[in-house]
Amino acid sequence: MVDVTPVPAFSSNYIWVLHRAQTAVAVDPGDAAPLLDYLAGAGLVLDAVLITHHHADHVGGLPALQAKFPALTVCGPAGVAGVTHPLADGDRVELAPLGLSLDVLAVPGHTLDHLAYAGAGWLFCGDTLFAAGCGRLFEGTPAQMLASLTRLAALPDDTRIACAHEYTLDNLRFALAVEPDNPALHARLRRDQASRDAGLPTLPSTLAQERDTNPFLRVRVPSVQAAAARQTGEPATDDGLATFTTLRRWKDRFQAG
Repeated sequence: MVDVTPVPAFSSNYIWVLHRAQTAVAVDPGDAAPLLDYLAGAGLVLDAVLITHHHADHVGGLPALQAKFPALTVCGPAGVAGVTHPLADGDRVELAPLGLSLDVLAVPGHTLDHLAYAGAGWLFCGDTLFAAGCGRLFEGTPAQMLASLTRLAALPDDTRIACAHEYTLDNLRFALAVEPDNPALHARLRRDQASRDAGLPTLPSTLAQERDTNPFLRVRVPSVQAAAARQTGEPATDDGLATFTTLRRWKDRFQAG
């Protein structure tokens, strides 16, 4: 059985560590120090790293990790410095020491090179899908991000969502601005606020929970479409892309405010 542990880094990042016996695989080690501390405390040896995209808070720890573990396998997008095993959509990562294989999914939007890793009931999705939210569009288009989210939303309901940031409470507050009458959102905010008050992560989420509470996965729900229409002053539309585009712009303003 593989254990999965979120290791906090920076102010909001998680480095996800998959481990079995004494072997570990890390996802998006933006900072080597907290990961090395965790590995030493747990008696683990790092065998491989999975990278979702090229942003510094996801790859910044690679030089120090490769210096400490010279044979380290680093899987990720081809253009990322330090990647030893370039991956593309449709590939499969075999993590033999963990007895685990993960499918590689191209999910452009946040960046053009973004990958996600899915398998064994887990989704390691970097900055594409967040708990109750999605990533900003730094390189991709709204159409690309919506297509990527739609692809992830097709995974099984019980898929555990291991995204790379603890943004859940802020995302839930925005989601409530979109759907103030959604009881699932109010219940989730209470639960997740209690987790944070106790110093615990809100993650992993599940895909079923995201379908019920994440506005970016609900762009074809009439209440979400109506909220988007109120932002634009235009009649409500069943165009999922138009709704998504409005929501993403609204969220950017919401964060800035």
